[in-house]
Amino acid sequence: MTKKNENAISTKAIHVGSHPDKETGATTPPIYQTSTFTQKSPGKHFGYEYTRSHNPTRTRLEECLASIENAKYALVTASGMSAIMLVMHALKKGSKIICGDDVYGGTYRLFTTVFHDTHEFIFADTTDIKKLDSLVKEHGPDLIWLESPTNPMLKITDIKKVCQIAKKAKSKVIVDNTFMSPYFQNPLDLGADIVMHSMTKYINGHSDIVGGCLMLNDKKFYDKVWTLQNSIGPSQSPFDSWLVLRGLKTLGVRMEAHQKNAMKIAQWLEKHKQVEKIYYPGLKSHPQHKIAKSQTSGHSGMITFFLKGGLKESKKFLSSVKLFSLAESLGGVESLIEHPAIMTHASVPKPIREKLGIHDNLIRLSVGIEDVDDLIADLEQAFKASR
Repeated sequence: MTKKNENAISTKAIHVGSHPDKETGATTPPIYQTSTFTQKSPGKHFGYEYTRSHNPTRTRLEECLASIENAKYALVTASGMSAIMLVMHALKKGSKIICGDDVYGGTYRLFTTVFHDTHEFIFADTTDIKKLDSLVKEHGPDLIWLESPTNPMLKITDIKKVCQIAKKAKSKVIVDNTFMSPYFQNPLDLGADIVMHSMTKYINGHSDIVGGCLMLNDKKFYDKVWTLQNSIGPSQSPFDSWLVLRGLKTLGVRMEAHQKNAMKIAQWLEKHKQVEKIYYPGLKSHPQHKIAKSQTSGHSGMITFFLKGGLKESKKFLSSVKLFSLAESLGGVESLIEHPAIMTHASVPKPIREKLGIHDNLIRLSVGIEDVDDLIADLEQAFKASR
């Protein structure tokens, strides 16, 4: 894997892993669309045997990902969920995991339906550092699972403080960094042990692949998750790896555009008469705005707000947008809008959703890179339709 260097992330995203092809000099890396590799003699090969285990295109992507997240190792998988699965399998049976209470619905579902018999999960508000410290002392967890910002409430956890608490307890910390991308936040630099991404989102940025990745510095744990991936088989295809490598080249300009648009829309929503409340870490009104500023260099394109009214008004609003696509997922160049209670977080039981604040009037935006005035006009006509 690549070593740290002094180049900025936008430079690394374009050049690391994208060196010219040795055979032809091709500037754009080729896709090694092959399942197997011919060997010189039995057991003697050129570094690659079978694409489930290794593939040159995937190697290039992993080199780039490790570089931009300031990690020694990266491992890419067929989906974000398969990356999480590998981490869970890498933990010993009976492991205790403290997990943020407001996490992606798929993560919650995986923990409570697939791994609930093998591991113990304690869900908690990780923004409450004192309470978290008490829980760590009480349970001595093997792992602390963080999202910051969380999905969908956009709560910000002080990653550095959590890592300090975890270190004393000899617990590992993993941060799902999907909402921020490595461009705006690098949890390993804040003390985390592992960073996880759904590459489907900002890292790829074009809503045309599904993928996941893990970035870390611990070779022993890396070897463990690689062995599990090779044995279980959730490897990313060469073509999807190539698409992500291509998408990464514009990560910097995309994230800046997402943030610029989101900030303008958030400021507009904050003053809108049909908005009950809004959460965007870039706004001073956000409860953890200062923490966000201290550990990130930007705020991405994710906005959560409460529409005045209930389910009826929310459905009317969501059905009236034209530029925003009513769809799950996030982080693509196009703007998306969704209803967490019905869509991304439907697998979370209603009483728990409501306790977290995921009510029927909650709307989540993934602000794209279109003209921001066009996006505001689209939201305004949807507000009018929902009155």
